Amino acid sequence: MRVFLILIIIIMSSQVSGQSVRKYSNEFMNIGVDAAALGMSSAVTAHTSNVNSGYWNPAGLTQLKDNQLALMHSSYFANIANYDYIAYAMPLDRESVFGVSLIRFAVDDILDTTQLIDDQGHINYDRISLFSTADYGLTFSYARRLPVQGLNMGVNAKVIRRIIGDFASSWGFGFDLGAQFKSRNNWEFGIMARDITTTFNAWSIDKKAFSKIQNAIEGQNQALPETTEITIPKLQLGISKLIDFNYDYTLLSSVNLNMRFAETNDIISTSFASINPALGFEFGYVDMVFLRAGMGNFQNETVFDKTQLRFQPSFGLGFKYYGIQVDYAFTDIGDQSVALYSNVFSLKIDFGNFR
Repeated sequence: MRVFLILIIIIMSSQVSGQSVRKYSNEFMNIGVDAAALGMSSAVTAHTSNVNSGYWNPAGLTQLKDNQLALMHSSYFANIANYDYIAYAMPLDRESVFGVSLIRFAVDDILDTTQLIDDQGHINYDRISLFSTADYGLTFSYARRLPVQGLNMGVNAKVIRRIIGDFASSWGFGFDLGAQFKSRNNWEFGIMARDITTTFNAWSIDKKAFSKIQNAIEGQNQALPETTEITIPKLQLGISKLIDFNYDYTLLSSVNLNMRFAETNDIISTSFASINPALGFEFGYVDMVFLRAGMGNFQNETVFDKTQLRFQPSFGLGFKYYGIQVDYAFTDIGDQSVALYSNVFSLKIDFGNFR
């Protein structure tokens, strides 16, 4: 694992140096999937072991015994934005697994009022039009067991498509790399490097559509935006342990350290990197009913000249029966003082129970 970590840092350093990058890019790919994981504040890097591992850590796909399907829908910002996800994974043989997933994050039917006032200064509501903005992330995952007992690795190849009405659109490509190790005493360790080679987005801007909004507001949108966008790498380290009580009860505890190579408001922040911890717990009964809780997104915020530590709590429930698992999470996608909380539902089907 130490060699794996050193290799990741070397690759990320060589890719980022000398490039013009943005601190936040393709953020819709960081929201998270699966209500079970979100209920634990996304602290699942070490133990994720189902079809949703293609998102959290592709190495976890090696735990699949049969084909699995996952679906999720959630709404954010008071139902303004819709987030949809579908994933499918299948074992190729005893050692390897393939998976594919699709994420869509969109705001539909946005009012375009830039042409509301005509050249004579008259308001004409017929000049209002609608447009939508949508982000798509298509991920192909491959995972394989390694000769070392308990060690698994996985890789993601991502295709990003972003559309902003008729104004602009982009294509992007990137890779993730993940690994997991499970010890004999049920300790699990995980590492996930997102956008390890940086994810590059190339934008195409419709100059005719842009010219219509160029002078809609004086002093704004006067110059064409940049046509290239680079997503800097992120690193996630995780550790978890499952404890059994009298065969019927289990307690899963997990910790994540989420690292960005940029200075942010995270609880640990330097000019080189910022680190944000996340804690997650899952109490299970006979592998059928689950109660989850977590804390994450620890931020140092300045309020009236005072720095306060804030965090995002999350809660969740789950029910599994005969290969069908339904999960619910109550969470948001940001700091509790910024975003409204949302109800997230997800469904997972294990086809092995139907054969």
